[in-house]
Amino acid sequence: MSVLKEQEFTKQFDMQLWKRLLAYAKPYKKHLMLLALIMMAVAGVDVIFPLMTKYAIDHFVVPGTIEGISRFIGGYVLLVILQTFNVWQLIAVAGKIEMGVCYDIRKIGFQKLQELSFSYYDKTAVGWIMARMTSDIQRLSEIISWGLVDLVWGGTLMTAIMGVLFFLNWKLALITLVVAPFLVIISLFFQRKILASYRQVRKVNSRITGAFNEGIMGAKTSKTLVREEENLKDFQILTNEMYASSVRAAIFSAVFLPVVLTLGSVGTGLAIWFGGRGVLLKTISYGTLVAFISYTIQFFEPVRELARIIAELQAAQASAERVLSMIDSEPEIIDEERVVKAYGDLFHPKKENWPEIEGNICFQNVSFTYKEGEKVLENFSLEVKAGENIALVGETGSGKSTIVNLLCRFYEPTEGQILIDGTDYRERSQLWLQSNLGYVLQTPHLFSGTIRENIQYGRLDATEEEIVQAAKLVNAHEFIIRMENSYNTQVGEGGNRLSTGEKQLISFARAILANPKIFVLDEATSSIDTETEQMIQQAIEKVLRGRTSFIIAHRLSTIRSAHRILVIREGKILESGTHGQLIKKKGYYYDLYTNQFKEEKEIQMMKAQ
Repeated sequence: MSVLKEQEFTKQFDMQLWKRLLAYAKPYKKHLMLLALIMMAVAGVDVIFPLMTKYAIDHFVVPGTIEGISRFIGGYVLLVILQTFNVWQLIAVAGKIEMGVCYDIRKIGFQKLQELSFSYYDKTAVGWIMARMTSDIQRLSEIISWGLVDLVWGGTLMTAIMGVLFFLNWKLALITLVVAPFLVIISLFFQRKILASYRQVRKVNSRITGAFNEGIMGAKTSKTLVREEENLKDFQILTNEMYASSVRAAIFSAVFLPVVLTLGSVGTGLAIWFGGRGVLLKTISYGTLVAFISYTIQFFEPVRELARIIAELQAAQASAERVLSMIDSEPEIIDEERVVKAYGDLFHPKKENWPEIEGNICFQNVSFTYKEGEKVLENFSLEVKAGENIALVGETGSGKSTIVNLLCRFYEPTEGQILIDGTDYRERSQLWLQSNLGYVLQTPHLFSGTIRENIQYGRLDATEEEIVQAAKLVNAHEFIIRMENSYNTQVGEGGNRLSTGEKQLISFARAILANPKIFVLDEATSSIDTETEQMIQQAIEKVLRGRTSFIIAHRLSTIRSAHRILVIREGKILESGTHGQLIKKKGYYYDLYTNQFKEEKEIQMMKAQ
């Protein structure tokens, strides 16, 4: 089993990463351009207000007259109305961009998760995936939309203010802006610290999401083992780590802003000191000084906002790295280009080119080793004729599940070939094979929805009659029609409103509805009661007739009618034959069967007492 480990990121501010991320906003190019224009308009109006104040002081306050004030008031009101309209538009447009980008990245991420191989899920915790698909992507969409708002507004406003300051008095402008280089140096220092802190925050957040997921999914187990207190302690350790990481990140962000404020205040103080002397010396007007003070305060407001955005960009980069690392993950099992060209891919199948499957299967000197180095199969060979029913038995870890996972192409052989109807299955598309597979797991998974919908997942275009026929074929129809809403009964999350046996029958009906040529039953009767087992056993005999099938069996009584029983040990076939042949041989299978038979008889006798 591979160790679940979070990916580490160490790169400082990554312009290439942000270019890639902005590519997801390309469909909203017109909205972005409109938003930029609106923000320029907002900044432009903001720049005009201090000039209006200067005009009022120099033309009304200092001379002590109100001549022409009505026109001034009218112009000021129009500016307020224009700014109100601008702000309303920017909120509407930025909101559309945020929701659209969030939707698009999540859609791309979910599609990638459908394409990735089983091995990705072996080494990636569900909680980490959930954190990437929810909070990380939400953060990115916010920074792309609202971050752009502040960047364009701040950049335009600062440029316009500098232009006006130099126009009003270039000497005073230079004195006021002397603090700007210090702001750049401080920003570079803090952005490195903030990014490192937020990376740790996002990493711990993934682990917390994973702990949430495990706590909810394993609630019954926790209660039966009375682990509530221990679980709480484990969770507190994680939340304490999250608290410490978040506080550290918040401290750097919190210190950054006061430093910027202090430097801004220094700039404003310089404007008042030297500007005040200019007023006393009558080199500048009183209105110009007031405008200068307003502009210096206004100039450092976007600087403060840009400082905040830099801090948020560091946090967002930590999210961006994690989301793009998921999107960039390559499936280990991929179809070659010529195969895709001929047969299509997962989302664009060319079914008209798919050959029919008869069901002849051949393992030719197949070896398989996990990436971590654990060898499971070595030179494994097996030939199965179409329609043959093969049972696999053996100890846990003997390689039974690996054999069927290789057959289903969830994994591929490290060495050797698997032939279907005489052709290496890598010469066909994954979807071609898996569309012809019926797979029933030991622990069946049902989706939230009705019984009908869950059966119909096997073939979405199935008619009502076909759904009912599939349920009848697996002996599920009787219990379904006894339920409150029959086929419209809600199964609950994960099917939690149904018993394990009922879920198993529905998943069996779902598998058979697809009319697969190859069937795999992975210990499908090990977790159910004897009565349901008999129902499934009857269904198996009907359903598997004429189909190539592999049954991984825990209860050996369920495989007595198999055409061939293979005893697997350490990745090799130890014994092979029918039930009768293996019993006569009195080998490993005989010992397994007789021991299990005795145990079942003892349990029955104890129940009868």
